Amino acid sequence: MIDVLVVDDDFRVAEINARYVGKVPGFRVAARAHSAAQALAAVERGGIDLVLLDHYLPDRTGLELVHQMRRHGHGTDVIMITAASDVTTVQQAMRLGALHYLVKPFTFNALRGRLDSYAALRRTVDRVGGGGVTGQEQVDRIFGALRTAPAPSVPGLPSGHTEPTSDLICGVLHGADQPLSAHEVASRTGLSRSTAQRYLRHLEQAGRLRLSLRYGDTGRPEHRYAWVTP
Repeated sequence: MIDVLVVDDDFRVAEINARYVGKVPGFRVAARAHSAAQALAAVERGGIDLVLLDHYLPDRTGLELVHQMRRHGHGTDVIMITAASDVTTVQQAMRLGALHYLVKPFTFNALRGRLDSYAALRRTVDRVGGGGVTGQEQVDRIFGALRTAPAPSVPGLPSGHTEPTSDLICGVLHGADQPLSAHEVASRTGLSRSTAQRYLRHLEQAGRLRLSLRYGDTGRPEHRYAWVTP
């Protein structure tokens, strides 16, 4: 699970954002804060992976808080969620290492897209070996993981995907006693392999499936997918 600190001076907004986070598989709200001082105290207690940070706080700005966190040696990841949309603030956020910048008001799907890409980033870093990156391909993978897809036409699903098909694939993987390949999923669901692969890729990026590789004697490794219990 990815533990999230929700920071907003408005209690109602913080509660709404916390509810949004709780709806995204793989994420949970570890704490809420309504000032920079409360947020810094929560980060210093430890156990926070990601901060969803408002810029307009009563005691200092969100970016001042990020700067203080960095000076104190906290590398906790940050996604800005704020009404501040001026270029100067956005540039400062980028320079301080904010991974995403979401302008209020926003939809659940917009936030979910950022959270999904953040989860994909963490999985990608783990997959390429943490600090052991050795080539441009791996670097491109890490940076590419932060890209967000356009807002889906169906809640939680990209354009061209349907909930019944997604539920069918999830049901097969949930009941499987071992990871399955796209070919095996296609066989059990009656779908084409390309369709199964498309849904499996989306579900893995959304954090609902775990991807592993099985290497044979020759050829490319086989991608295998297993259900991740929220």
